[in-house]
Amino acid sequence: MEEGARTSGMLVKPVHLVPSVAGHGSPLARRLRDALRGDVYFDAASRGRYATDASIYQIMPIGVVAPRDQNDLRAALEVARVEHAPVLARGAGTSQCGQTVGEALVIDTSKWLNNIVDFDADARTVTVEPGVVLDHLNAWLKPHGLWFPVDVSTAAQCTIGGMAGNNSCGSRSIEYGNMVHNVLGIDAILADGSEARFQSLKLPNEGAESARLAALVAGVQRIATRERAEIAERVPKVLRRVAGYNIDLFDCQNPLAYTDDGAANLAHLLVGSEGTLAFSRQITLKLAPLPAHKTLGVVSFPTFRQAMDSAQYIVKLKPTAVELVDRTMIELALGNPGFRPVIEQALTGRPDAILLVEFSGDERAAQVRRLDELVERMGDLGLPGSVVKMVDANGQKALWEVRKAGLNIMMSMKGDGKPVSFIEDCAVPLEHLAGYTSRLTEIFHRHGTEGTWYAHASVGTLHVRPILDMRRDGAVKMRAIAEEAAALVREYKGAFSGEHGDGLCRGEWIAWQYGPKLNAAFAEIKQLFDPENRFNPDRIVRPPKMDDTKLFRFAPGYRERAFRPMLDWSAWNVRRDPLTGVETAPGSGGDLAGGLAKAVEMCNNNGHCRKFDAGTMCPSYRVTKDEQHVTRGRANTLRLAISGQLGNDGLASADVKRTLDLCVSCKGCKRDCPTGVDMAKLKIEARAAWSANHGLTLREKMIAFLPRYAQRAAQAGGLVDAAGRIPLISDWAKRAIGFAPQRSMPRFRRSFLSEASRAKHDAVAATREAVLFVDTFNDNFEPENARAAKRVLEAAGYFVHFNVRGDERPLCCGRTFLAAGLVDEAKREARRLLDTLMPFVARGVPIVGLEPSCLLSMRDEFLQYGYGDEARKLSAAAFLFEEFLVREQREGRLDLRLHKLDAPRAWVHGHCHQKAFDAFRPVLTVLGWIPGLEVKSIESSCCGMAGSFGYEAEHYEASLAMAELSLLPAVRKAGRADLVVADGTSCRHQIHDGANATALHVARVLEMAMA
Repeated sequence: MEEGARTSGMLVKPVHLVPSVAGHGSPLARRLRDALRGDVYFDAASRGRYATDASIYQIMPIGVVAPRDQNDLRAALEVARVEHAPVLARGAGTSQCGQTVGEALVIDTSKWLNNIVDFDADARTVTVEPGVVLDHLNAWLKPHGLWFPVDVSTAAQCTIGGMAGNNSCGSRSIEYGNMVHNVLGIDAILADGSEARFQSLKLPNEGAESARLAALVAGVQRIATRERAEIAERVPKVLRRVAGYNIDLFDCQNPLAYTDDGAANLAHLLVGSEGTLAFSRQITLKLAPLPAHKTLGVVSFPTFRQAMDSAQYIVKLKPTAVELVDRTMIELALGNPGFRPVIEQALTGRPDAILLVEFSGDERAAQVRRLDELVERMGDLGLPGSVVKMVDANGQKALWEVRKAGLNIMMSMKGDGKPVSFIEDCAVPLEHLAGYTSRLTEIFHRHGTEGTWYAHASVGTLHVRPILDMRRDGAVKMRAIAEEAAALVREYKGAFSGEHGDGLCRGEWIAWQYGPKLNAAFAEIKQLFDPENRFNPDRIVRPPKMDDTKLFRFAPGYRERAFRPMLDWSAWNVRRDPLTGVETAPGSGGDLAGGLAKAVEMCNNNGHCRKFDAGTMCPSYRVTKDEQHVTRGRANTLRLAISGQLGNDGLASADVKRTLDLCVSCKGCKRDCPTGVDMAKLKIEARAAWSANHGLTLREKMIAFLPRYAQRAAQAGGLVDAAGRIPLISDWAKRAIGFAPQRSMPRFRRSFLSEASRAKHDAVAATREAVLFVDTFNDNFEPENARAAKRVLEAAGYFVHFNVRGDERPLCCGRTFLAAGLVDEAKREARRLLDTLMPFVARGVPIVGLEPSCLLSMRDEFLQYGYGDEARKLSAAAFLFEEFLVREQREGRLDLRLHKLDAPRAWVHGHCHQKAFDAFRPVLTVLGWIPGLEVKSIESSCCGMAGSFGYEAEHYEASLAMAELSLLPAVRKAGRADLVVADGTSCRHQIHDGANATALHVARVLEMAMA
């Protein structure tokens, strides 16, 4: 770096917080609570959830507020101004460079400041509040044939305010430009509390505060005019350049200028300023027509260098996007059950890299011709047959989803070494791309590591992340690699920061890129706007060093507290060689506590769990919009607790219990989280720690030990149910125990297994065997499901065994014990089950279950009980009812004759665990065997019952709110003659209570259709 570049001309003094600013009972906290209708958080756990973003850094904020409306926002900023508190604007917290963490009052705009304020379809403009999520906005615009085309990979969770702050770019910037090219105006609140409209200087600024804005314009223009020669010399001549302030905004003749009307637009100074100059309260955007047609060509390359070298020739075909996926990402995607079939169909052979080349426009035939031109071009480049054509919209969308998840897929590597963001956005001219990447790879190898590559080959910006261990020598290697990479960028006349902004990891390189004169000019601009240095202090101007370890998430001295978990987490505690990719496990016995910590730390804070679509993840967050109730927030709380940053109680702390209170253990994160955070399994450990320290309530004991007494209660079912139907007794008992009075309770019925164990088998022409695992719920509450499954299996030619052992109570999976944190009790149940079922497994008899959460425990939690090969063998032999039928049909062993039903269609709700284990599609398949039945999947997340959750008085409203997101409205729209199908006991109960409808297990539907 140039001598003196970091400090020359600094006019802004650092803020030194007085003690009264911070703390739960500080004047700042009290005044904010008095002034705001929205949320105000000053407790350690809440602040800890906002101390990190998707970067490697962690800085505890002073406090957090989530303003409910614009008046709340104004009030929060005014209180902060009076109390001399720094403020930090935050949207989804997906920044990868540390822009949204700091010792400041964090203002979260994502919860409520997310309205569309104004829309002009003819002018193709929209004005939004900063907390609007990009995918939300585009879903709202789609019926109008428009979209906002800065399509970043985090579109499902990132906010427009964050995109403006970082000057985001996206996959299609070669066609549409960066954020700065698509922002028309910003209404902002300044550091002194005044407000101003930042827009084109061709448009008049009116109002009492226009003089303040005029002074800012004059000041910035004076600085830009003075430094014109330096701007021409120092500002990179590439599209992807987002460092510092856009001081060249007045040079409207520049071919890379940001303006459409020939005049400077002062809003472009705020774009990319990372909230250091003003607080954007609403943003006006330029929209684009939705492309009528798209085609996609996937080009496979035998070497990475060939892919890089070919990009400069491919862009001459005028594609909308050219995106890279490297070998590392390909292999990781192939290992992900959700992504594997998508990526497999796009590959030619075993490529070292692929490029996704998209063409779009109004005429389909024209886009197909351009795809043919790509095939011809690749033949000319010596790669005939390397292009897979994709013209189907669904196939294209699926592949783009894999590409969008690229970073998060890469972050799913186990072990301490992770791909680290600090040089990933260097942009170089396309003709130098192959040389740059080859030489950068050599740098990685010299430092004993490898890089992961993906992103925007069309504009010379490749997201490369060296794999570093930030707990050990990562900081030293990071510094060395950054300095060598910077020399390459300068040699190729590129930009060191090309997309994701500066923040903490690239801030110090602004001076290197722009030199001391422009660096001093940036300080002057900051002084004009924010003389007290309160808006996101020490970013862009006077930033800290990128390798200041005190700011790291895993700072020196970071240690997990010693404890012994209840499950075996050693599989997570591996070391991975970044050059060879070889993973090594710890010694005998493993570091189980360390493995649990590594499982928690799989969360890289990317915020994918905040997505708004109907997927399976985080139904509680979709109801509350509270960071506490999203997978990321929960993982952060667990990490802080495990490392002692929330006190001495660890996982048994009240903070952990509160954070996990609305987690319904749906396992949606297990499937949807790109890094595979399994919060449901982590919750078992937290519940175990809590119950060990605090014991269980009567209600918790009743639910946990249900398998031990259910059959006896079922024998007295008539008496129990009669008492439950007397309102006074029923409501009093529910309230006394802690159940919601509004919720109906399940009725005990005569146990199916007690009958089946005594009955003689009918003579059936069975040539094959199966064990029907009948869980506690289908045994004692809905035995008709078990009878139906037995009849279907026997009709298909199977001799049916059951999960009984002599005169003992029925065998159980132990799921209710896990939910209460009684892991040892769950292990005892698993041991009984293994002892009885292993002889069947040994001779190849499948284990077939009806209740997804119960059967799938054998494929999941059983593997972490320490039962070794027995558990693995049972896992391989365990099938849900529909999975088993599909397998047998595929193997030609199923003879099941079905006839048409009176019902025209079936609406099917998938159990969360079915979706998590990719076991929902078989349900649709087997229902599709019924002649004339139209099968419709209900796009829904968790039903909200989640075992006992929906029965509990304190969770009743949240339970119904989850169901009302999509499930119950869909059921209410079903026709009178339609069937509603749900395999989950709890799901059927929620549908009954919430929609006054009867849902059937698929076994009963098949029984109805049997000839």
